Amino acid sequence: MPRITVNDLRATVNRINRVTGSPEEPYTKDADGRFRANVGNYHLSQAYGGYSMHRMATDGGGVSEPLSTGHIPARDLYERMHAFLRGWEARSA
Repeated sequence: MPRITVNDLRATVNRINRVTGSPEEPYTKDADGRFRANVGNYHLSQAYGGYSMHRMATDGGGVSEPLSTGHIPARDLYERMHAFLRGWEARSA
């Protein structure tokens, strides 16, 4: 079984953003040079030796955790993100 890397997780979360029509970047810089949160963006969080998928919930940078996993090993998150994608695609079919 091949090792799951952070690049694999990033590619999957980017695919989730494309499929769901969500913003691709968590933050954008406005005309005043301040960063603004892109509500709806899915992105990775890394802590405690694990990974989690967050979704930007507020324009102030607050997040939700759609998979409710906490920070887990890369392979576990990869599999759950792919299950999320399969569910989204089945819903849309």
